[in-house]
Amino acid sequence: MASFLSLCFQPSESSKIYMVPEGRKKGELRLYRALEFPLKWKFEKVVLSKPLIDSLIVEYNAYYWLFGSDFSAFGAKKNGELEIWYSDSPLGPWKAHKQNPVYNKDRSLGARNAGRPFMYKGDLYRPGQDCGETYGRRLRLFKVTTLTTTKYEEAEVVFGFQEPKKGRNSWNGARYHHLDVQMLPSGKWIAMMDGDRASSGDSVRRLMSGCTAFGAAVILVILTGVLMSAIDCVPQINRCLPISGKRSDAIDQKEQLDHLYSKLRWFLAHLNKLASPLQGKIKTNTWSGRVVLTLIFLIVVSLTCIGTRYIYGGNGAEEPYSVKEHYSQFTMLTMTYDARLWNLKMSVEHYSRCSSVREIVVAWNKGQAPNISDFDSAVPLRIRVEDKNSLNNRFKPDPLIKTRAILELDDDIMMTCDDVERGFKVWRDHPERIVGFYPRLAEGSPLQYRDEKYSRKKKGYNMILTGAAFVDKGLAFERYWSKEASKGRDMVDKFFNCEDVLLNFLYANASASTKAVEYVRPSWAIDTSKLKGVAISRNTQAHYNVRSECIARFTKLYGNLATNIWEFNSRKDGWDV
Repeated sequence: MASFLSLCFQPSESSKIYMVPEGRKKGELRLYRALEFPLKWKFEKVVLSKPLIDSLIVEYNAYYWLFGSDFSAFGAKKNGELEIWYSDSPLGPWKAHKQNPVYNKDRSLGARNAGRPFMYKGDLYRPGQDCGETYGRRLRLFKVTTLTTTKYEEAEVVFGFQEPKKGRNSWNGARYHHLDVQMLPSGKWIAMMDGDRASSGDSVRRLMSGCTAFGAAVILVILTGVLMSAIDCVPQINRCLPISGKRSDAIDQKEQLDHLYSKLRWFLAHLNKLASPLQGKIKTNTWSGRVVLTLIFLIVVSLTCIGTRYIYGGNGAEEPYSVKEHYSQFTMLTMTYDARLWNLKMSVEHYSRCSSVREIVVAWNKGQAPNISDFDSAVPLRIRVEDKNSLNNRFKPDPLIKTRAILELDDDIMMTCDDVERGFKVWRDHPERIVGFYPRLAEGSPLQYRDEKYSRKKKGYNMILTGAAFVDKGLAFERYWSKEASKGRDMVDKFFNCEDVLLNFLYANASASTKAVEYVRPSWAIDTSKLKGVAISRNTQAHYNVRSECIARFTKLYGNLATNIWEFNSRKDGWDV
């Protein structure tokens, strides 16, 4: 296309709606009138024969004003130039402002338009683009103080928009550069803004960087072959470029190829002469030669991984997954105490940058609670100091939590935001289930608590640990704090264990024959508590024995959990392999 749809405007006291699509490639600015807004338009006329960018028309002080940038003009600074025209009618004729260009300055200072100007309390405001780091990096807002046919002045005002804190995981983490503000008939205001997780030209840069890395790997392999005398730069040319074709054309073709062969042989001979001093420098039968080959191998592998990451790894953003083309958010809830503050700080800093996290709630069970200012969080953080050091606090009803989805997550578990987003997507498909990342199996007679390795050996699971799992706030908290679960909660306090096992029993009991749990396999996960020696369950076998005891007691209270065993790799998306 030679143009793309841009900004609309409606003159006062008129039912007509006009649009000026950007026509930089056509070299002219065209005016269209809506016949059936917003789908059907009629071309009216060429407004200006200039390749303007981000052009817009606004009615102000008895004139129509056209703002636009012409980067093709002599001396114009790209993304830093702004010109103005004025007219008595949107159809023209348009006259150039006396100060044109009104701006021709640093591209970070907001000269390029970033949306339609708007009136607020009698003043005109113009959004501008800060293109300092990349095209459309952020928005700046200017209050027009003087706009006449001979003079233009504006002053920057506080935009009041908080910069994204989640980096590229934010919807506008890399840039946001257009804003449209309108007042509704009710008197309230509404605004729409675009955003991007990738900077301008990101895909091209990644492709070039990836190809450079692959090219460097190939050159290094060839150079290594020369150093090992494994590559000869003078191959038999007649094998590389064979003569083919009809017999009648063979003589002419042979003469042409002979000439090409001679030039190619001359080039390869000189290349071989230059490479001859390098041949045989690496000897595979020596210790030093093997070390050098090992280092070269590691470098080639690293370059290949880097190239693959640049070309196939995307822009680095761990984006949310939509469900029926809609997105949502969840609250992360973690339970901890003073000895694990280091784990908590690292967990908050990491997970607060995940796209769909709305808030982090910390159930503080023991010791002096830290200050919110001690944490680096990209989302609101709330520390809920508990009256009692109890594992039951993990599922304590909290009316301040605004989301339906809760990610129960131990502070010592680290996984990628993409894994978390995948788990959230699966939970949104099945909000009646416990959806998590650590499967377990209760099996045997009497029932024994089994780990993930055993579960995979048996090719099934019937429990999901809630140390890393999504639950429905209403279902989970209501079931856990029901009257029927009171004896189970007492056992949790007695053993200081098994709160997740209890919730699995309550879900299984309520779900009957339907599936109560859902597994999502993380790409990787690290237990950071082992790095600091603050793991709660250090004696694994003793921990499992207590859980087996809990299973036996819960079975008498809430029925047999092992009635159903769910197989791995049963999902079409392959996220539970």
